[in-house]
Order: sequence, then structure tokens, then C-alpha cells
Amino acid sequence: MLELGGKSPVLIYDDADLNMAIMMASMGIFVHSGQGCVCGSRVFVQRGVYDQVVDGITTIANALQLGGPKEEGSGIGPLISQKQLTRVMGFIDEGKRDGVEVVTGGYRLDRPGYFVHPTVLTNVDRDMRLYQQEIFGPVVTILPFDDDDEAAALANDTTYGLAATAWTTNLSRAHRIAKRLHAGTVTLNSQLNFDHNVPFGGYKQSRWGHEFGREGIEAYLQTKSVWAQI
Repeated sequence: MLELGGKSPVLIYDDADLNMAIMMASMGIFVHSGQGCVCGSRVFVQRGVYDQVVDGITTIANALQLGGPKEEGSGIGPLISQKQLTRVMGFIDEGKRDGVEVVTGGYRLDRPGYFVHPTVLTNVDRDMRLYQQEIFGPVVTILPFDDDDEAAALANDTTYGLAATAWTTNLSRAHRIAKRLHAGTVTLNSQLNFDHNVPFGGYKQSRWGHEFGREGIEAYLQTKSVWAQI
């Protein structure tokens, strides 16, 4: 099985538990410095609470303490290599040249290690490389939406389809939007869920095959068809 990333969307509606949604959306991208296939690197927020969510995620980004495993109080660690640091900063610098607004972050920390400050970007065009391609860094783009149709269109506007999240207290809407999201795993009012009993795989370019669950076991089995005329 091959993973190519997820570019996972997170939808936050105006009736969501915003404190929980903001906290989980923040941790969902900044955990492991964004180096996870299900990290929610694209956050879409209903317009009425857009500024509040941008401010909330920015506050958390600025409060996170970066450091190594032996440094007391560390919340997230560095990128894995100089190569990945160069790649992440390349995306950010390209975005700056293209007019992206850097709300916070966007720079390497002045200390040993491959640390990038958690970065929040707005005013992002959907055709930009940093929007369309997987960055695998602590970088999140936040865009507004007005209704379900726009939310689904924005979320599905990618070649990836590994995971997606929706935050809303309207459970009917939650299940309706879940059906419309082109992702192998959809979480509603939760994020970063995991269970070995549940199949894990994606749509489109995110994955071929599954891990875990019955589907994951079947990937290791051989099927034989025998035809005999008697």
C-alpha cells in the first residue's frame, strides 16, 4: 500500500463548539509539525465565525512551545531533515511572493534543529501550489465558505482524499456533508480518530488499498480461482 498524503480538509460551521473545533483543528495540523498523512492542512470556516477561528488557531500557534524530546514543556518537535525544512520554507516563501497573508509564523526558528514556527495563512488562491500540494509541515491555510455546496466544493478540490473532518452541532447536516466529502475517513465533531478494527484508506491519489480492519487483512491474502470441467 502506498500513501501520498491527504491534504485533509477541516470544515467548521458557525454552530460548532468553537472552543473544541479550534483546539482540535490546531492540533490536527501542528501535531508532529504537520508531518502526518491525516493532518488537517486546509481549514474551511463558515463566514460568520471565520475571523474568530483564524484568531483562535493563531493564538494556539503562537502558544505552542517547540523543542526536542528532552526539553521541558515542548509541545511539538522539529521537521525530520534539512531537505524537508527547505521544502516547507520553499512553499511558504512562494506563497509570500504570490500575495498570501501570513497571519503568524512563516519562518524558521533561530535555534539548532529544523524548527518552523506554526504557520497560519489566509488570502490563499485555490490554484496556488501550497494549497494544492502536500506540504508535510506545520502550515495551515484557512478559507471562508458560505454554505454546504461551497464547503463540499472547496474540500473536494484536491487530488487527495485520505481524511476529512466536519464540526457542527447539526447532526443531520454533519451526516449529509460526510456523504459529500471525497475521503476514506470522515470524522464528525472529532479529529485524529484511530482504531485498528476500522479500515484506513483513501480516495483518489491518497492511497491504494487499506490498512486495518478486514480490508487490511485481505490485502495480505492470496485469492485463487480454480475451474474444472468434470
